[in-house]
Amino acid sequence: MYDYTGWIVRANAGRDRDGIFCVVGVDQEQVRLLLADGKRRKVSRPKRKKLGHVTCLTDSRHQFDHPAIQRLKQGEALSDKELRRALAAFRDQLEV
Repeated sequence: MYDYTGWIVRANAGRDRDGIFCVVGVDQEQVRLLLADGKRRKVSRPKRKKLGHVTCLTDSRHQFDHPAIQRLKQGEALSDKELRRALAAFRDQLEV
């Protein structure tokens, strides 16, 4: 499976529909993405969601350059506070 770590996605299904999340990894079976937003879903307990249940807002061609996201892509640990700030910056960028 492709490495989706660091991508920003919007949930299409479930109780978290329309929520914006960051992909923090892929599960062991490589079937589901591990999503976190730093508030409802912490980095320590990410939400597992199938790829078909999300819409990718960023991808390999349209990347969101934020220091926290870059650290996540390099495999470094990320705090919930840093993730919340990165997602807030992304939302601000969407509104412009």
